[in-house]
Amino acid sequence: MEQLIPTLAIWALPVLLAITLHEAAHGYVARHFGDPTAHLAGRITLNPFKHIDPVGTVLVPVGILAMTTMIGGSGILFGWAKPVPVNFNRLRNPKGDMLWVAAAGPFMNLVMAFGWALLLKLALVSPDMAYSAAMREMAQAGILINAVLMFLNLLPIPPLDGGRIAVSVLPARLAWQFARIEPYGFPIIILMLFTGVLSAILWPLIGSFQHLLALVFGFYI
Repeated sequence: MEQLIPTLAIWALPVLLAITLHEAAHGYVARHFGDPTAHLAGRITLNPFKHIDPVGTVLVPVGILAMTTMIGGSGILFGWAKPVPVNFNRLRNPKGDMLWVAAAGPFMNLVMAFGWALLLKLALVSPDMAYSAAMREMAQAGILINAVLMFLNLLPIPPLDGGRIAVSVLPARLAWQFARIEPYGFPIIILMLFTGVLSAILWPLIGSFQHLLALVFGFYI
């Protein structure tokens, strides 16, 4: 339990940014392609309180961190914010533009992962200060949570972003049939999580991505 408070302090900012900016990116791109729904709802903002979901942004990540801190292990840390409202019918080209709106969230996580990697590099090459170790740990946490959210959301399971992308690129008839999976998407993900399938898929991708960042920035994590 003594380790839990420092762990939460290290992870709080990376998790909050990763989840909320992911959602804000969806709204921004939707507005760009003609749907002002998120803009009118005040959801295209960096204010995290507009995006926080009490369960997905707070309870689930904190619960996973508490469990892994107290009993060990390497569970997948993830969470979610309040979904940004998007009316795909208001997009100028609903089926085609859906791809860009869906891809915006994972792309934002990619950008943030590179940003945290740059911070980690700066922390490693800077002279040791009182907060150097905490900065390194926070940067590593930022890389990890953004990698998890990016690859998790790219899984081709509606309503995840990867599922939306699949619906956008599939032929119309097949896309309509595939979209019918959406009501079962979340139970499928939960089943994959508890059976270990999700970890088996994500950890190799996350590890390869971390290795790529280490090569690009010249550090080891």
